[in-house]
Amino acid sequence: MGVGRSYCVALVGLNGFVVEVEADIGQTLPAFVILGLPDASLNEAKERIRSAALNSGIPLSRRKITANLIPASLPKRGSGFDLAITMAVLRAAGDIRSISETVFMAELGLDGRLRPVRGILPAVMAAVQAGYPDIVVAEANVAEAMLVPGAKVRGYKTLARLAYDFGADPKDLALDYDPPADEVHDDDSSARPVPDLCDVSGQSEGRRALEVAAAGGHHMLLTGPPGAGKTMLAERLPGLLPDLQDTAAMEVTAIHSLAAIRTSAVRLIRRPPFESPHHNATSAAIIGGGSGLPRPGAASRAHRGVLFLDEAPEYERRVLDALRQPLESGELVIHRSAGTAAYPARFQLVLAANPCPCGKASGKAKDCTCTPTMRRRYFGRISGPLLDRVDIQLQVERVSLAEFGQSGAEEDTASVAKRVSAARHRQLDRLGSFGFETNSQVPGRVLRGKLRLPPGSTQVLDTALERGLLTARGYDRVLRLAWTLADLEHSAAPNADHIGRALGLRQATATS
Repeated sequence: MGVGRSYCVALVGLNGFVVEVEADIGQTLPAFVILGLPDASLNEAKERIRSAALNSGIPLSRRKITANLIPASLPKRGSGFDLAITMAVLRAAGDIRSISETVFMAELGLDGRLRPVRGILPAVMAAVQAGYPDIVVAEANVAEAMLVPGAKVRGYKTLARLAYDFGADPKDLALDYDPPADEVHDDDSSARPVPDLCDVSGQSEGRRALEVAAAGGHHMLLTGPPGAGKTMLAERLPGLLPDLQDTAAMEVTAIHSLAAIRTSAVRLIRRPPFESPHHNATSAAIIGGGSGLPRPGAASRAHRGVLFLDEAPEYERRVLDALRQPLESGELVIHRSAGTAAYPARFQLVLAANPCPCGKASGKAKDCTCTPTMRRRYFGRISGPLLDRVDIQLQVERVSLAEFGQSGAEEDTASVAKRVSAARHRQLDRLGSFGFETNSQVPGRVLRGKLRLPPGSTQVLDTALERGLLTARGYDRVLRLAWTLADLEHSAAPNADHIGRALGLRQATATS
């Protein structure tokens, strides 16, 4: 007997590392030892593997089995190593022929069934990039694994069938049987219905602001009394966004593969995701966290889509302020004692807020019971540095009876989405050489450099900066808004009117 080898993938965040699994069968008393920083669930694999092998007709050796996961310094988590350890042990015992450089990823049931695991898409991507294209997974994970270009994927229902195909001789057992119907899941969010913009009565300013936000990828704050339509507007933003391209769709699907409780995706997620966590959500739920290596939170699940925080002042202030880093960098780096994980988080943030605790301190309402101090304290829970990163800050007023009574007078999502798509194409043509896709991504050095506007057109903006009404960051964000307004109106560059309207979109709540 020699040393058996197989391969698996360990995920740290969305980054995958190929792990070599060594197995040795000694001459001492029966034991099963797993080395290489396994967590509790991986340590439990010893009992799962023994039972699965026995019930598959290929019982393991009664001698001491040692499995070593290389590199030993990399923490290993989860049940996805079950199959790779089993195949290495069977190879060490001579029960199967060489398994060359095949990567095995599946959990084992006690009856020998191969069960799907989370994170198959990023794991297969890492294996292929590292030069290991031959992949074996549970049959329920096959569709997701095959989304990766260059991967040669084989799926199996049982350990018995897999071992048989590699030269084993399972004794007197059926090699295959159908898994329960609930073991295969379609996680394609693109099939879900999207709320239509024509459902929103009135709110012409809100609809226009929503179109600008969708066209340029800008963050929004909607302030107004309860029932004015803030949530309805926010929920219709994803429908205005264009479908995700291949690279973005792969990123989004990989995040949802890792975060999903039920596996697995059968196709790439092409529609921008929409996440709306409850206002009592913790920092770990929104930013990411958990025991051991952190899992992606709502901010990462909203990558390339929309993160909507309704009743924003009700969130803990530290939760809101934790969003400041990803709003700037498009990435979340989470540090825990077990390691550091990085997740992409380039989302559009939409905040909705009442003007005061009772919600009646706006428009023509005269029955607000809140004192000025209460109003300032309530809205002050959203910090100034966070608000400074929000491009569009709009006051949403109550809908009048005349507007509410109109039926079928509003544009639908499809009509507005066409204008958004055309504006996005103009941005890509202009910004592609700089490495950007939307106006919201353009840094100040480019806006004030190669895209610099004539001095006369920015006079109102220069005055606002000089008087302290805008920060330097706010100055750049108004310029980005102005470029988006110009793109929607087929203008080659923003003029003074575009900049004035962009400044109004940003300062709406400040002047209300």
